[in-house]
Amino acid sequence: MDREHASAAPAADERRRLPRTDVLLADPRLDAAAARLGRRLVKDVVAGVQAQARNGEVPVAEIADRAVAALPATASALRPVINATGVLLHTNLGRAALSEAARDAVLAASGTTDVELDLGTGVRARRGRSALDALLRAVPAAEAAHVVNNGAAALVLAATALARGREIIVSRGEMVEIGDGFRLPDLLVSTGARLREVGTTNRTTPADYAAAVGPDTGCILKVHPSNFRVTGFTREASVAELAQLGVPVVADIGSGLLTPEPALPDEPDATSRLRAGASLVTASGDKLLGGPQCGLLLGNADLVRTLARHPLARALRVDKLTLAALEATVRGPLPPTVSALRADPRALRERAERLAGTLFADGIDCRAVDTEAVVGGGGAPGVTLPSAAVSLPAAYAARLRGTEPAVMARVEDGRCLLDLRAVPEAADAELAEAVRRVAPGTGS
Repeated sequence: MDREHASAAPAADERRRLPRTDVLLADPRLDAAAARLGRRLVKDVVAGVQAQARNGEVPVAEIADRAVAALPATASALRPVINATGVLLHTNLGRAALSEAARDAVLAASGTTDVELDLGTGVRARRGRSALDALLRAVPAAEAAHVVNNGAAALVLAATALARGREIIVSRGEMVEIGDGFRLPDLLVSTGARLREVGTTNRTTPADYAAAVGPDTGCILKVHPSNFRVTGFTREASVAELAQLGVPVVADIGSGLLTPEPALPDEPDATSRLRAGASLVTASGDKLLGGPQCGLLLGNADLVRTLARHPLARALRVDKLTLAALEATVRGPLPPTVSALRADPRALRERAERLAGTLFADGIDCRAVDTEAVVGGGGAPGVTLPSAAVSLPAAYAARLRGTEPAVMARVEDGRCLLDLRAVPEAADAELAEAVRRVAPGTGS
């Protein structure tokens, strides 16, 4: 036998010893995983490890063990991430993290539930009535409430029901882009409404709106420019001033505060806008409210009823899981977003020093530093929140994204910062362990 065939023989023999897929799937561990995750998903994982074995990357004897180790925790490709960016509402990370109470509510509602049934009478009942009641208890200034699938949907429903074929009066200074290339004017025009722009970018007065009101006016839209600030020579009309003009005023507050928040005194809230005379307030549920993605509509009972019965409302309807999470957020304990917003900077610094001290004792190059966090998610533009972080070499940022759970940090001035503002204290040990796993010399 020549040298070429002699060297190829062991590899060929190794490939012939590869166990068949059905034999591997009969492994009790993989069989149990198939029942939990689905046979197709487990089979795909097994096939991937088999391919690695054919390439000589995995010993044949270890295929089953490697396949078990490669199985995901759930059947979803979404991975949990510790948000150490210092952005409380990070859009790329799903914005608000749900409270434990909201998570429990979602789990309870994941089976069959009385979302649209009165168990006492056995007949159909108002959908999501307990979640709507919770909203009205939280915002007594609202006569009625309705929930759709996101904040933009709330605005689209209001514009369609009130102004299709008519005019929406809006300030030129409030014609915002809401993210991902979507612009408010395009969104509103798509409903069949006509925009009547008034004022200028930096100054719009009540008289500008009054001059535009006419028989074709469907509503006045007052938009909170939640992702930018205009300073200097400025003027804007208040909701109270606009409420005197005799047409419905729709106030889009964006970030979802139901009541004033002491930590963000300049951020608008639903209660204050309604008390000032707004006919309807629209907002997002997954921002400063700290709940699931949804759109809130609060205000005049007749107006809300009209919106809720509009044909478009059916297409924008939320599911039982969203309703359950929303109710638990409004009724339950402070959600993580609010806790992070109100966190004591001194306590954050103490946490950072403890973490840094523990990791430094393990030989890791790190230190505690003071930082600044932001709200994010289109809320509180220009507002910074004093925070603290564990500072590591910049290379850690990429390594930490590959851990389980993944850790998302930020790189600033050549250092990887693990900002603790949005990290629950209960996750500190998990965060430290993630750093240890990817530290140089650990085999990562």
